[in-house]
Amino acid sequence: MHNLIYIRENPTEFDNAMKLRGEDNLSSKILELDKIKRETQTVLQNLLSDKNKLSKEIGILKAQKLDANTKIKKVEDLKSKIDNLKELEEIKDNELNSILSRLPNIPDKSVPFGKNENDNIKYREWGNKPDFNFKPKLHYEIGENLGLINFELAAKLSGSRFVVLKKQISKLERAISNFMLDKHTVENGYIEYTLPFLVKDQSLFGTGQLPKFGEDLFTAGEDHWLIPTAEVPLTNLVRNEILNINQLPIRTTSCTPCFRSEAGASGKDTRGMLRQHQFTKVELVSIVEPQYSDQELERMLECAESILKDLNIHYRVMTLCSGDMGFSAKKTYDIEVWLPGENTYREISSCSNCGDFQSRRMNTRYKTEGKNQYVHTLNGSGLAVGRTLIAILENYQMEDGNVKIPEVLIEYYNNKTLL
Repeated sequence: MHNLIYIRENPTEFDNAMKLRGEDNLSSKILELDKIKRETQTVLQNLLSDKNKLSKEIGILKAQKLDANTKIKKVEDLKSKIDNLKELEEIKDNELNSILSRLPNIPDKSVPFGKNENDNIKYREWGNKPDFNFKPKLHYEIGENLGLINFELAAKLSGSRFVVLKKQISKLERAISNFMLDKHTVENGYIEYTLPFLVKDQSLFGTGQLPKFGEDLFTAGEDHWLIPTAEVPLTNLVRNEILNINQLPIRTTSCTPCFRSEAGASGKDTRGMLRQHQFTKVELVSIVEPQYSDQELERMLECAESILKDLNIHYRVMTLCSGDMGFSAKKTYDIEVWLPGENTYREISSCSNCGDFQSRRMNTRYKTEGKNQYVHTLNGSGLAVGRTLIAILENYQMEDGNVKIPEVLIEYYNNKTLL
């Protein structure tokens, strides 16, 4: 949610920022509704003051057994006006919130301008692409040849965009998750949570999925939604809280299944495990003081990168342009891992600084110098487990069809070195 004071004081700057996100000029409409609402509140306060004053006078007249009918009639007239103004205030407030709740975050000044992923800028890269003396296979070719990945069986159970893993690949996926959680909790300082996989509307509103992106979510009855990422419950742990400054920074992590309808991805990546309705991800969330959120984003990025460094898999980091960022983000880095089977890079993590955009929606503040200020929230994948599995299969494949186990995972894989 956006700061109305900022929009009042900087309407042109706000409109220009929204243009970078592909939105229309809306400051005039927002300020018009805001003006009507505030004027209505002023009149309402005056009428309530008059009503209270008259009510006291009526009490005095009745105590003196004098005629109070004229003043009673005035109070009744005031009640009618007050009710009408309250209704008008609610209407304008709803109109205002309807506009503001659907507008994306303002891009940070360091974010490059652009329309789509073609305008993203490389931030850095690490490692080297593997050099094979044979034509590398795609991840699903490797898994199907080994009889350990089955899409037909998943389709029988659940339809398209699902997968069944078994035996060694299932064990490897679990090993990846455990390694990531141990890395982030023991070395990177995050606190692990086990969370509900179902949340209510307010949680999804707080992190920005609702109301605009309901079609990308799966419902679970009238009152619940399946989580699209652990970012939602992790960030909402502090919803409607006033935190003590000594509690900050808060750094949390969780490994959960994620559920996405992929409503806008028809025909994209239909083969393999790249774009599934259900996948596993280790999520990182930070809650910090505003002045530290920029450096926290860099720290979170390094924590996510550390997984791929330990796995010794080549990747690059991209700074997303204004047109490619997520709804709630003011700045985002994508980590793109190299997949030799595809001969291309694929996103494996997004790390975003949301500023106070989510905390305003969640009403999450912290107390400092006697004042309550909005915290800054950050989230990132640390990493997407399924895509890490894909990266391992393709980068560690052997000519005979087997797959080496990355050294750091051997202890999590019953000390075996081959898949």
